[in-house]
Amino acid sequence: MAPPTVLITGAGGRTGQIVFMKLKERSDQFVARGLVRTEESKEKIGGAADVYVGDIRDVGSIVPAFEGMDALIILTSAVPKMKPGFDPTQGGRPEFYFEDGAYPEQVDWIGQKNQIDAAKAAGVKHIVLVGSMGGTNPSHPLNRLGNGNILVWKRKSEQYLADSGVPYTIIRPGGLLDQEGGLRELIVGKDDELLQTETRSIPRADVAEACVQALLFEETKCRAFDLASKPEGMGTPTKDFKALFSQLIARF
Repeated sequence: MAPPTVLITGAGGRTGQIVFMKLKERSDQFVARGLVRTEESKEKIGGAADVYVGDIRDVGSIVPAFEGMDALIILTSAVPKMKPGFDPTQGGRPEFYFEDGAYPEQVDWIGQKNQIDAAKAAGVKHIVLVGSMGGTNPSHPLNRLGNGNILVWKRKSEQYLADSGVPYTIIRPGGLLDQEGGLRELIVGKDDELLQTETRSIPRADVAEACVQALLFEETKCRAFDLASKPEGMGTPTKDFKALFSQLIARF
């Protein structure tokens, strides 16, 4: 049987690049395809024919990338930019903004809805969506960044996916760390309970590994979970993902 073909959207982003490389390394298990927004991003991840260029806000531009796909991993996200002129020596907090047309409403809601619709139309059999912890709290500080309400819009697209009829896995990581993966014990939770604990961050590489592993186990289908990690050196690094995923109970 041919290995499943998996499309990673946001493949030029920091987490997306790691997922893309992980799937490429497991060419016996997966055929990887990437979707990026610009030719520049395409070059950054190898520039090969298996990377499509399209804008998730324009559904027509992304449809070709979805043809023949078995699974989809959504890693697109609006990115706030820091307003110029911030001087850390003066104290205070930096201010952030979103570029016109690149607000969370357009990227995290409309852009993700477009991807879910395109995947459903193409007969994709499993969608893994990476969201974020904090979505149960409308007054979460992240929503104030650039007046973008980013967690509100992410939550809306998560709900749209859960209602889509396509088997789904929603992963809501805590604070993302640019550190090596595979060295920590991973913890799953629900309803932002982990935000009340000391363990609410996780290396991007571990989130990326969870995305790949989620494709392999039935236990992740139609499940949503929060994901964090214990500090390095505490606990036992997670190797058995089936055991981790068997703890999942929440559908949303």
